[in-house]
Amino acid sequence: MSEEKQAVSVGLMGPALLLVCVAAIGGVLWFLSTGMGGMSESLVYYWSPTQLAEAGDDAYDTTVRLGGQVEPGTVDFNLDENTLAFMLTDGTNEVPVLASSAPPQMFREGIGVVVEGRMSEDGTFRTDRVMVKHSNEYRAPEEGERASDVYQTLVMEEN
Repeated sequence: MSEEKQAVSVGLMGPALLLVCVAAIGGVLWFLSTGMGGMSESLVYYWSPTQLAEAGDDAYDTTVRLGGQVEPGTVDFNLDENTLAFMLTDGTNEVPVLASSAPPQMFREGIGVVVEGRMSEDGTFRTDRVMVKHSNEYRAPEEGERASDVYQTLVMEEN
């Protein structure tokens, strides 16, 4: 290749390379601004009943995951309306919860749960998602042992 042709091709390569770099940087900046901006709207905070009470008016219309224990004697499942009402406590504060779904299979009084939803103006935490905290220990029954006996030992270890 002659020196003249080589100089022309190198001279044209500079602006093209600059254009590619500017486009790449612009694309990265656009991705970060739209991706990160949308991410803040999809964040869900984990609060206890005490933190929810401390948040005051800021707790309304904010999607949070609320964690605590189901207060014994407060569970009311209405099969006709498919609603579950109970009090959630962290030992310091209580929050009334109204779930628009059937309880999970392992749901019971005294168990730890996490509910995802919003605090309403009437002071009730409304959710359609109830998640039960449970032991992460699983084992098969030993020979001669019933599965229900294994379940009871795991439940007792939780509390």
